[in-house]
Amino acid sequence: MKALVLSGGSGTRLRPITHTLAKQLVPVGNKPVLFYGLEAIAAAGVTETGIVVGDTRAQIEAAVGDGSRFGLDVTYVWQREPLGLAHAVKTARDFLGDDDFVLYLGDNVVLDGITDFVERFRECRPAAQILLARVDDPRQFGVAEVSADGRVTGLQEKPRHPRSDLAVVGVYLFSAAVHKAVAEIEPSARGELEITDAIQWLIDHDLRTDAGVMTGYWKDTGNVPDMLEVNRLVLRSLEPSTAGLVLDSEISGQVVVGPGARVTGSSIVGPAVIGAGTTVTDSRIGPSTSIAEDCRIADSWIRDSIVMPRASITGVRPLESSLIGQDVEIARAPGPSGAHRLVLGDRSQVRVAS
Repeated sequence: MKALVLSGGSGTRLRPITHTLAKQLVPVGNKPVLFYGLEAIAAAGVTETGIVVGDTRAQIEAAVGDGSRFGLDVTYVWQREPLGLAHAVKTARDFLGDDDFVLYLGDNVVLDGITDFVERFRECRPAAQILLARVDDPRQFGVAEVSADGRVTGLQEKPRHPRSDLAVVGVYLFSAAVHKAVAEIEPSARGELEITDAIQWLIDHDLRTDAGVMTGYWKDTGNVPDMLEVNRLVLRSLEPSTAGLVLDSEISGQVVVGPGARVTGSSIVGPAVIGAGTTVTDSRIGPSTSIAEDCRIADSWIRDSIVMPRASITGVRPLESSLIGQDVEIARAPGPSGAHRLVLGDRSQVRVAS
C-alpha cells in the first residue's frame, strides 16, 4: 500500500498568512498541520508516500525532505493546477501504479490516527473505503448515505438538503479500480474532477465502497477559527516539560518550555507551549496558546492564539484568538486599552493601542 498526500492549493481562507506560507505548514501545537498526517500514515505502516505539490512546492520539500524523519520514503508529484482531488489522483498515476493507496488531505487533522481504518481496508479489500464523521451542519461537506451493512450507497457534494449527517472526512482508501473511475468522470460545474464523483462511479458500477464512521476528533483546518480549535485540542495532549530556563515565574497546567527558551517574571497557564529559543519577559501566556521558536514576548498577555516563528510582541494586553505570522512585529501604541484580534501575514508591522 502507498499513500498520496495532497499539499497543493492556495489556502485562500487563511490569507494573508498563506500569501507567503503553504497552508499545510501553518503550525498547531508548534508543529505544521501536514506533519500530523504524515505521522498518522507512518503509524499505520504505510511508508511509500507521494506528496502532491503546487506553487508552494519548495516550502513543502524544505519542510518534509525525503520523509526519513517520519519513517517515510517520499516522492513529490507536481500538479500544475489544483483541478480537484480526482485530478490529483490522475496526476499521480505513474507513482501509484496498481497499488492500493491512502488518499490524505494535507490540511486535515485526525487526532486518533488512521491505523484502524487502514487495517480494516486491508482485511476487507473493497474497491474503496471512505472515512465519515457526524456533523451538525452537513451542508458544508460531501455527505454519504450508508446502508445497514456499512456500505456507501450514495454521495452528495455540499447538498442544500442533506440525506444524512455523515460528512466525508479528508481520508480515503482506494484499490486500483479508482483509476478507471477517474478516467470516466467529467469535470464538475466548478471545472474540477471531484473525488466524490469517482466514488459514485464505483458505486454505480457495483464496486464495493465501504464506510468507516469515526468517533474521535477530526478537523479540516481551512480557516483561522478551525486552526485555533485544533491548536486547543493538540495542546491538551502535550506532556509538560521544561527544557529551557524559568526564572521568577509561575508555571501552571500542561506547559512545554522548549530548549534554549527563557521565561522571566511571567505567568504561563497551560495548555501552552513556548518554543525553542523564545524569550518571554514580564508577560502572561495562555491558556491554549502556542508560541513558536525564536519569538520575543515582553510585557504582554496572549491567550488562545498561535504565534509563528520569530514574531516580536511588546506591550500588548490582551491579545486573543489570533494567528500571528512569521517575523511579525507588534508593539504598543498610544490610546485606550482593549482586546485585540489579529490575523497578520509574514513580516507585517503593527502598532496597537494598549
